[in-house]
Amino acid sequence: MTYQAKPTIDFPGLTKNKLGLTLRDYEGVASTLCAGCGHDSITAAIVQAFWELDTRPEEVIKISGIGCSSKTPAYFLSGSHGFNSVHGRMPSIATGAMAANRNFYCIGLSGDGDSLSIGMGQFAHVIRRNLNMLYIIENNGVYGLTKGQFSAAADPGSTNKKGDVNHLQAIDPVSTAITLGGSFAARSFSGDKDQLVPLIKAGLKHRGCAILDVISPCVTFNNHAGSTKSYEHVREFYHPAIHTDFVPPSEEIRAAYADGEAMPIELHDGTTLVLKKAHADYDPTSRQKVLHYLEEHRLKQQIVTGLLYINEDLPTMHQANDTVPEALVHQDYKDLNPGSEALIKLQEKMR
Repeated sequence: MTYQAKPTIDFPGLTKNKLGLTLRDYEGVASTLCAGCGHDSITAAIVQAFWELDTRPEEVIKISGIGCSSKTPAYFLSGSHGFNSVHGRMPSIATGAMAANRNFYCIGLSGDGDSLSIGMGQFAHVIRRNLNMLYIIENNGVYGLTKGQFSAAADPGSTNKKGDVNHLQAIDPVSTAITLGGSFAARSFSGDKDQLVPLIKAGLKHRGCAILDVISPCVTFNNHAGSTKSYEHVREFYHPAIHTDFVPPSEEIRAAYADGEAMPIELHDGTTLVLKKAHADYDPTSRQKVLHYLEEHRLKQQIVTGLLYINEDLPTMHQANDTVPEALVHQDYKDLNPGSEALIKLQEKMR
């Protein structure tokens, strides 16, 4: 696969973040996706989020599987660590990378086919292990690289470009993640950057596995009348339940929110998420209520968006396994390779 490097053009007026970096410093190579693809809008939101977080690109691991979505990591953070894995196996590579060095940000890019079909088992187990990563599903309802077959996320009754009707039930990544015991589940639309950027920042700062399902229309194979993943359909049935304001620890919460209309949630690093509710009785910390709310609006064909569920109290993979806090590269060789006697003792425990 070949990529075209973006031309280096210096714009003196570009704003710099606290590291002295501009948005251009967080970009990658030129996109080879179809013009108008929603995935490119997600890329722009990722670039914006990392720039606003003052993140050093070399402190980021970006990993993907196979599909149009999995080409996305090439288009942002050219100075970060990247790995394009095999189909559906991105979570395994992410687990290994974060097991070796938990101090990095980890962002995984996947698609509805990559995660909800061949990679469904991996998707399920990375959630239950609560690996500290942001897992973005760029959801267009089709297999774009193989000419537009229905994916597992295609809604029943929707049609493909040829007019064939999908008769199978859809797998919803958000409700599935919540049911599996996930600690963070959100949904957004690639065309809503104002909502998407805070959600990406919240997912990166969340301690645990943050699942972010982003409806991302495929302009070539799934942007027609009859598709429930088209720009027109999503805009018609778009239903924001929660709007997220991201407040860094160095800033005060200056906005005034009425009681019952907003919920401030402080993350482990002092970051605050202010969740502004569309309905005062919505509780993003109750699995039971959130699942009921999602099902209620699914029956109305409404696409519920926002940070829909969060649980900051669940242990992460490292906490559950009591792993060492330092990166493995900084460990002494004798600790990494204690010898045959230690192996024999370990084997004895398993008999």
